[in-house]
Amino acid sequence: MQKIVSNVSSQIYTKVAKPILFKQKPDIVHDRMLQAGSRLQKISSFRYFMHGAFAYENSVLEQEVLGIHFRNPVGLSAGFDKNFELPPLLKSIGFGFMEGGSLTLKECSGNPKPWFYRLPKSQSLVVNAGLANQGVVKIVKRLKSYPKNTFDDFPLNISVAKTNSQASATDADAIDDYAGSLEYLKKSGIGKIITINISCPNAYGGEPFTTPKRLDQLLRKVDKVNLSQPVFVKMPSDLAWPAFDDLLNIIIKHHVAGVTISNLAKDRKNIKLSDPLPETVKGNLSGKPVWDLSNNLIRQTYKKYGKHLVISGVGGIFSAEDAYTKIKLGATLVELVTGLIFQGPPLIGQINKGLVALLEHDGYKTISEAIGVDA
Repeated sequence: MQKIVSNVSSQIYTKVAKPILFKQKPDIVHDRMLQAGSRLQKISSFRYFMHGAFAYENSVLEQEVLGIHFRNPVGLSAGFDKNFELPPLLKSIGFGFMEGGSLTLKECSGNPKPWFYRLPKSQSLVVNAGLANQGVVKIVKRLKSYPKNTFDDFPLNISVAKTNSQASATDADAIDDYAGSLEYLKKSGIGKIITINISCPNAYGGEPFTTPKRLDQLLRKVDKVNLSQPVFVKMPSDLAWPAFDDLLNIIIKHHVAGVTISNLAKDRKNIKLSDPLPETVKGNLSGKPVWDLSNNLIRQTYKKYGKHLVISGVGGIFSAEDAYTKIKLGATLVELVTGLIFQGPPLIGQINKGLVALLEHDGYKTISEAIGVDA
C-alpha cells in the first residue's frame, strides 16, 4: 500500500505540482513552502499521514555513528531550512536526520534577492542566499519550542557560520563570531552534531578559513569551546586534492570527528550545463554540477582518513543509486536538498527503499558494510 501511495504521490508531484511550482520564482516557492509546512506540521494527523505515505524504515539502514543512532543515512543538507522551521515535517517524510542553518551569531538578512535560480535540465540550483538566518538566539528558542520527542531518532545537525557582514570580515572577528554561536549552543544543550561551515561562497569576505593556517586558528578556538557534540567541518568543492588534503591534515589535529563533502560548485567555466546561465545571475551551483567534484573528494578522503574522520556526502543525490555511490566511495551519511526540490517528498522513502534493495543485491546485511567498498 505504501509503495502505491508513494508512486502515486511522486507522479502527482512530478506531473502536476512541479510544473505549477516551477512556473513561479523559486524564492517565492521556497518562502511559501516554509510557511505552509510550518503550519501543517503542527497537525499530528498530517504528520502521521506523511510518515505513512512517504517514510520507509528497515533495520538494514540503521547505524550507530559517533554514539548517535541513525534510523537511516539520508539527511537534509543545510541551506533549505535555514531557521529550523520544519523539523517535525522533515522527520515525518522519512529523513534520518537534518542539518539546518547555517545559523550565525547575529541575525542576517542575507544577500539581495533573488537567492535562487533554477537550471532544470542540469538538475541544479544557483544559490546566492548569503547565510540569511534569524541568528542563534532566536533559532535556539524555536528549537526548544518543539515537542521533546521531535528529535528522538532524528538527530539534529546544526550548521554554524560567521555572520555575513563587514563587522565579521577580519579573521579575529569572524572567529569570535563562530565562537559566540558555539558557546550559546553549548549552553542551550541543543543539537547532536555541530558543523562548522567554512565554505559558504556567498558571504562577505569570502572563505578565509579554507587555507591551512587560518583554519588552524579557527579550530583552535573551536577546541577551546569544548563542545560535547561531535564536530564536523563543511568542506569546499572546488579545491584540487593537494589543497584539500592540506586542510584535512589540519582538521585531524583538532577535536573534529567528521567532514561534510561538499559545498556548492563555484567555477562555472569547468562545469558543463544543459541550461543557459546568464552572467547576471549571481551565486554558485548545487545538485549535479557538484556530483563528480564531491565524489572524487569523498573517495580520496576515505582512502587516507577513513579511520579518523566520518564522511557525510553531499552533492547531486537524486536517487538511491546516487546515494549508494557516495556510500560505497566512503560516505557514512548522505545529505541532499536539490533532489528534494526537483523530485518532491516521496524521494526520501524511495531512496531508502532503493538502498535496501541495492544492499541485498550486493550481499550486504547492513548499510555499514558497504561504506568505502569502492574507494
